[in-house]
Formats: sequence, C-alpha cells, structure tokens
Amino acid sequence: QVQLVESGGGSVQAGESLRLSCAVSGGYPSGSAVGWFRQAAGKGREMVALITSAGTTNYRDSVKGRATISRDSAKSTHWLQMTSLKPEDTAVYYCYLGTIQGPSWGPGTQVTVSS
Repeated sequence: QVQLVESGGGSVQAGESLRLSCAVSGGYPSGSAVGWFRQAAGKGREMVALITSAGTTNYRDSVKGRATISRDSAKSTHWLQMTSLKPEDTAVYYCYLGTIQGPSWGPGTQVTVSS
C-alpha cells in the first residue's frame, strides 16, 4: 500500500511563495495521476492542480498563473510551487495519487497566508 507524505507547508505573508513536496512510498503505479487538493476551514476539498503520467496538467482557475505542478516519477515525488500567495489560499493542502484502484491521500499540510 502506498503512503504519501507532504512537506513544505507553513505560514507566509501575502505575495510570498512556497513549495510543497509529496513523497510517495512504494513508487508511482503505472499510469497514475498525482496532484494537490486543499480544504479551507468550513469548506469542501477542492482540486488545486493535477498532472498525469504523460505530463498533462490541470489547474483550478484561481491559481492559474501562480501555481506550477511537477513530478519526478523516478523519485516518486511531486511538487506544487505557488507564487503571489493570497489569504484565500489558506487551507490544508493534501497530496493526491490517483490510480485505477482509486485515490490515495497524504495526511495534509497547513498553509496559512497572512495579509
């Protein structure tokens, strides 16, 4: 069974940048998509960015131009680089792995953006 572990969260000021990392133990299953979701207090979980095994990316509209997702399948690691952070980006960010067996999630890492 794969395990996902996030790192890189924390507290930043508006306008600053941060980079989240997700390490997947056991490796990426063939054909898997990976990505990042987030959940703000009192709200549902929402997709932030996804990247397929072919390298196709998808971003939610509110982070387009500010977020970049990347992956290194050989290292079973993917990253989310976010710039120009806004207070509305404050949330728990979850690492995601999607396969034909279903989704797997990391425990989450808090990102807090202060104005």
